[in-house]
Amino acid sequence: MDKYMLFAINEAKEGITNGHGGPFGSVIVKDGVVVGKGHNRVLLNNDPTCHGEMEAIRDASRNLKTYDLTGCVLYTTAEPCPMCFGAILWSNIREVYYGCNVIDTDNIGFRDNIFYNTNKDDVLKSLDRDECLKLFEEYKNIKNKIIY
Repeated sequence: MDKYMLFAINEAKEGITNGHGGPFGSVIVKDGVVVGKGHNRVLLNNDPTCHGEMEAIRDASRNLKTYDLTGCVLYTTAEPCPMCFGAILWSNIREVYYGCNVIDTDNIGFRDNIFYNTNKDDVLKSLDRDECLKLFEEYKNIKNKIIY
């Protein structure tokens, strides 16, 4: 067994044991060192964004004092959901190893498939675009800003 996946599994077990959420644990590794870890804390924090990957990204970013996790590798007990995958890409992690897949997750009662099968146009509605474009134009004109 891969030692980093074992760390992710143990992180998930910690969350299960403490009633924090589902069996989802993650670790982030850079240059052979674990720089971030997290497990599902949805129930603990009453926050649907506290997935293991999100918690590990937050932890690694704090520990490394950067939002750019280029060169890091993420190990996680389950295939990342779309939210977590988006955060992985935003953080510049480009290598992810996962244990269980979406079907496995569905088989234990999680509803990941809704995120793959919902038409975003059924949920998202454009509103006040012109006013928001003015805001974007203000931001665009700021000198020496970091765009990520």
